[in-house]
Amino acid sequence: MRLILILLFTLPPALSAADSNEGQKKSSTCVACHGQNGISPNDQWPNLAGQKKQYLSEQLKAFKNGTRVNPLMSPIANSLSDQDIQDLVDYFSQLKGP
Repeated sequence: MRLILILLFTLPPALSAADSNEGQKKSSTCVACHGQNGISPNDQWPNLAGQKKQYLSEQLKAFKNGTRVNPLMSPIANSLSDQDIQDLVDYFSQLKGP
């Protein structure tokens, strides 16, 4: 029992499950360019609605770690936690695309 308690207090906290409701709350910055429902108002920015989770996650992580660079997206992605990314990906992937 003592070993279990020690492990519980020394292991890093696990990420919570993705929450699309939280993703919607966190999407206020995204909608300025990518549209209120994840459908971009112009051709300059891609639609996020209906994209696959893995694709959205990989792109956000690439902006965050610098393997993909964009003057607008890189600073935004840098400010996101892993949980934020999970929540945003869950939200936008569930929206109906164009």
